[in-house]
Amino acid sequence: MKIEWVGTKNFSEGRGGRKIIAIVNHITAGLMPGCLSWLQNPKAQASAHYLVTRDGRILQLVKDGDTAWHAGIVNKPNWKLYDGTNPNRYTIGIEHEGFPNEPLTEIQYQATLWLHRQLVAKHGIPVDNDHIIGHYRIDSIRRPNCPGPKFPWDRLFEDLKGKGEDEDVIKTKVLFEGMELEGFIKDKTTYVEIRKLCEALGLKVYWNDKKKQVEVSK
Repeated sequence: MKIEWVGTKNFSEGRGGRKIIAIVNHITAGLMPGCLSWLQNPKAQASAHYLVTRDGRILQLVKDGDTAWHAGIVNKPNWKLYDGTNPNRYTIGIEHEGFPNEPLTEIQYQATLWLHRQLVAKHGIPVDNDHIIGHYRIDSIRRPNCPGPKFPWDRLFEDLKGKGEDEDVIKTKVLFEGMELEGFIKDKTTYVEIRKLCEALGLKVYWNDKKKQVEVSK
């Protein structure tokens, strides 16, 4: 998997001397490309370090060493590591494309699992529910459903504490009509990004917001 830099102007340089101690997970409550545009819009005054899309892309908007504006408003927190200062300074924010009442797609889950593993190793973040949290732990009033009841907390912690990536997921190349696509094998099932596969077939992939489903057409 790879991280794609997209950037945003919505951030503060540096972290005010603070060390990264936790990951905060969010749900966008919106879909691509609108959710990305919002995080890049200066009027939004909001951002995250990463955005994981429903088709498994990992987009980086803010460097780890800078402060994203993802969880700065604190309202009746129930996070014991909150110290009374701006939590943006000592956390990394990950947005997930989707809605609180919907689960992550499988490829989206694999992407965020991979990203969590990278960040845990890079920043020495402990794998527990005090160091990997949801936005609702910081703002329990305005963001009670962020990232929502369908977020796979148990599976995420089990996978982060369990097998390593090389044992759990096998990266592979999928040759299709002369094109080489990135994919992976998980639980004897091969996954390929549907957008790339459909583009190779000359098809268009889009999200039908009314029906809440992905649709493919010529």
